[in-house]
Amino acid sequence: MRRLLLTGFLVLYACTLAFSAGSQPMLLQNPTLSKTQIAFAFGGDIWIVSRSGGDAHCPVTGTGLLGGPRFSPDGSMIAYTGNYEGNLDVYVVPALGGEPRRLTYHPGPDVAIGWAPDGKSVLFRSLRYSYADSDQLFTVPVEGGFATPLPLITAEDGAFSPHALHIA
Repeated sequence: MRRLLLTGFLVLYACTLAFSAGSQPMLLQNPTLSKTQIAFAFGGDIWIVSRSGGDAHCPVTGTGLLGGPRFSPDGSMIAYTGNYEGNLDVYVVPALGGEPRRLTYHPGPDVAIGWAPDGKSVLFRSLRYSYADSDQLFTVPVEGGFATPLPLITAEDGAFSPHALHIA
């Protein structure tokens, strides 16, 4: 019984510390892996650390709330969702760091969720063609261009098969 009470007290104390640091707890979110690195969202920024450990660094410059990082299949790029001007859009940045490149410009929320297996386009969800408040999946070329809807009427998340013949 003492152990249970002590455990409960410690959990309550940890939660109190997390909420007293600010209005929201600052927890790492949305981890994604490449062969050598881990990217994650923390405190509204994207961070990268080696899979073997060490100090994390922030590859994305600029201000805004950033989240949902996703490594490209070869690990050289990170797609993420950025809120730089009051709207969620899809961005990419080299994993080594640099200036982000905006890929979507729709006034509604566009949320990065993955990559095509060849690394030439980013998979994202959007309400852009919705009439019933349901998301649909799209791809957008990494080099820029128009978004292409996938032939699914409703989807929140997804991933391509290795040869991009199927999507789950």
